[in-house]
Amino acid sequence: MLYAGEYDSHMAVKFIPGRGMYANAYIARGTILVDAGVTPMAIEAHRDTITHIILTHCHFDHIAYLTALQKMTGARICIHEADAKGLMDDNYSLAMHFGQRSPGIVPDIILQGGEVIEGYEIIHTPGHTPGSICLYDRESQDLITGDTVFSDGGFGRYDFPGGSRDLLTESLKKLSELKVERLYPGHGVPAMQNGERIIKGAVTLIQSGYG
Repeated sequence: MLYAGEYDSHMAVKFIPGRGMYANAYIARGTILVDAGVTPMAIEAHRDTITHIILTHCHFDHIAYLTALQKMTGARICIHEADAKGLMDDNYSLAMHFGQRSPGIVPDIILQGGEVIEGYEIIHTPGHTPGSICLYDRESQDLITGDTVFSDGGFGRYDFPGGSRDLLTESLKKLSELKVERLYPGHGVPAMQNGERIIKGAVTLIQSGYG
């Protein structure tokens, strides 16, 4: 089990747990901040090394502090093309559910899937949202999953705007073909082993009609 603020001994992945309804964030390789639902104070020690903020999707719990984090780090903001509008659209980002507004930021890098950023492959995994992505390191077999799949074998909701059970099922099947050891989810505690087994369990669960 990886505790808050600790690094994976194999790879420099720092777990920054989300508070309340807000999502986890991760600092990967010291240069990538994955998701922006944590306060600037939580990543203060890394402000000078972060070059990219990669958003796994556009829901507000993952982008709440994006403006402040970008200003603090000067990092380039990356999001999949299908979710980019959520940085502007309060309904699409679900910001209204939090009594907030979308950050109103234009991303620096529009992702399509297949890109490699700082050693992480961007995998398009639609279903929770149309532009959901995961980040995969083939060498270390680390997978950062956003809300596509969680470390307890569950998976993200698909009843929000743009969600699709069929697409999520296909995305989980795609992830189940990867060699995954450590799984870093958008909510909950990371799994430091058996990532492949967890993903295969999620495929079985969604195919069973659960959810």
